[in-house]
Amino acid sequence: MEKSFDYQQQEPEIYKKWQASGIFHAEIDEAKKPFTIIMPPPNVNGVLHAGHALEVSLQDLMTRYHRMKGYSALWLPGVDHAGIATQIAFEKKLSEEGKTRFDLGREEFVKQTMEFSLGNRSTIEGQIMALGGSPDWDRKRFTLDPEANKAVVTTFIKLFNDGLIYRGERIINWCQRCETGVSDLEVEHKESEGQLVYIKYPLVDGGGFIQVATTRPETMLGDTAVAVNPEDPRYKDLIGKLIDLPIVNRQIPIIADEAVDMEFGTGAVKVTPAHSQADFEIGERHNLPRVSVIGKNGRMLEEAGEFADKKVNETRTEVAEKLQELGLIEKIDKHIHAVSRCERCNSVIEPLLSEQWFVRTAPLAKTAMEAVREGRIKIQPERFEKVFFDWMENIRDWNISRQLWWGHQIPVYFAKSDSTKWVVAESIEDAEQQLGEPAIQEQDTLDTWFSSGLWPLATLGWPMDTKELEYFYPTSVMAPGRDILFFWVARMMMLGLYLKPEQVPFEVVSLHGLVNDKFGKKMSKSKNNGVDPIEMVDKYGADAL
Repeated sequence: MEKSFDYQQQEPEIYKKWQASGIFHAEIDEAKKPFTIIMPPPNVNGVLHAGHALEVSLQDLMTRYHRMKGYSALWLPGVDHAGIATQIAFEKKLSEEGKTRFDLGREEFVKQTMEFSLGNRSTIEGQIMALGGSPDWDRKRFTLDPEANKAVVTTFIKLFNDGLIYRGERIINWCQRCETGVSDLEVEHKESEGQLVYIKYPLVDGGGFIQVATTRPETMLGDTAVAVNPEDPRYKDLIGKLIDLPIVNRQIPIIADEAVDMEFGTGAVKVTPAHSQADFEIGERHNLPRVSVIGKNGRMLEEAGEFADKKVNETRTEVAEKLQELGLIEKIDKHIHAVSRCERCNSVIEPLLSEQWFVRTAPLAKTAMEAVREGRIKIQPERFEKVFFDWMENIRDWNISRQLWWGHQIPVYFAKSDSTKWVVAESIEDAEQQLGEPAIQEQDTLDTWFSSGLWPLATLGWPMDTKELEYFYPTSVMAPGRDILFFWVARMMMLGLYLKPEQVPFEVVSLHGLVNDKFGKKMSKSKNNGVDPIEMVDKYGADAL
């Protein structure tokens, strides 16, 4: 024998022997009890980092343990198309060549992004092998596989037919850099120093002013009311009166709403239903008009009058200056407040009114919470149960539209002659038969988490009644990082229990900690701050890592 173990020579040879033996493949064997882990699919926008290495190690340990205990142990591997992240990564590559996606057109862009993704997928699989991971490579899956797309379309149609998907005008989180709406979970709130501007709004009857405080004076151009708390003694006599909206010269009412915090600012708030979630909800309760003054390109719209086509930050300063000239600013204070930023690119998020597709999540969340309360799904460590319930009990409808080219195109089709006529259908042929004329498919794609929310089912063949689904489902353990409890785990619970209510998608959620960089930030492909585990394997060997 060699005096010492030469991992660089021996580990690849050992792995080849494992693969050749077929030991990783989980057979359907009624004489054995199944044990199933569906691998949380790494994103194909880049390669694995040390955080993934931790995850691979934990799942490999559980799988090998059960395999040796005599179970038919399936660890099913796969990768996620990662809509926004992959589109950003490939567009960045294009920009280095002096091109944009519009130079390629949608069809060619999707084709080239697929080639880019498959290259990363191959590297990811090689990394898992180098780490000594033992998934069943015969069953590897991709969220854009035809079978996965079938599951996505089937689920969308069922949710729509059951009244759980609707098209509506709502406030969305718009990222100008990514050029798409993003979910609440993809927004980070970072403290920033700004200004709290106290504006005097004149009463129409000449009886003085009502004063509001705002960090965003530019949105006053879209105000449709001023709201006060009905219990606030300072304003009881003003409820129902009209004010003259400065600069715009539009008359708007003073309304009473219990959501107004009497302690913040002046206790009176400007209401801009088209540019704030809270204001949108007030507007819904009081049937207020919605006036959009900020566009998706970060510039003011025609409704902003003299400020049309100016940048938002520029308008913020100019509106404050104009109000100052009119003698309508009481004071300006320095103010630390939370600014919403895109989790992927750090751009400021703009709340905008937009027509999108939404899932009604409340009934789905109720079923998922019941499964956890009844112990049918166990969350470990247990302290995360409270975090889970806090979020699920306050869940909002899920915006599933993404203004991207990469991903599952929404299965909605519009009549070419009249865009107000549309149907939900499995294919364009089916849609044209229903409409009785040529059709155009919805341009938006689905949120990545919609397709990955079906992962335990789709990877085992659903919506077909496959032998794998019958034997390996429900799965035994879902073992992701603690950071995707809401992004992903909760959505798998909601969709899994909706599609197969008699079975949970997994019996245990085993959340692990995160591997952070030297600044304490989570390693991320998007942030490019990861450590390649293969560098460590080359240096020390897989076992040492």
